[in-house]
This record gives sequence, structure tokens and C-alpha cells, in this order.
Amino acid sequence: MVEYNEELDVRNEKCPLPVKKTKNALKSMSTGEVLHVMATDPSSGQDIEILLKMLNDRLIESCFDNGVFHFFIEKS
Repeated sequence: MVEYNEELDVRNEKCPLPVKKTKNALKSMSTGEVLHVMATDPSSGQDIEILLKMLNDRLIESCFDNGVFHFFIEKS
């Protein structure tokens, strides 16, 4: 498991909230810190990837476990 600095639980929230909350969480973080996002919205995988391309942040790892997407994002 990836070590992280902050965790964001957006399970059971629908688009666009997971992406908006991920963006806001990343804004408050410092370069090099890692955010762990947990989401259940089926579009989260694609939406988070698009967001990270726009922000130029890096997806370290992602997985899908028991109906939950887990994203580990490094702030650039």
C-alpha cells in the first residue's frame, strides 16, 4: 500500500462532487505530498484521470476493491 499524507472519502457521492473535492484537496497540499481518494461513482476513474492531466499531478497507483476506487495522487 502506498503511504499518503491526506485521505479524501467521496464514497457514495455522484459526479461532479468527487472530482471537485479532489481538486480542492490537492490545492491545499504541498508539492510531493500524496492524496488517497476513495470513490464509488463509476465515472470516477475516467474523471480523475482527466483532472490530473489538467492539473499536471501524478497518479501513483489506482485499484478497484470491493466496489471502491482507490487513487493515490502525488501533488506536483
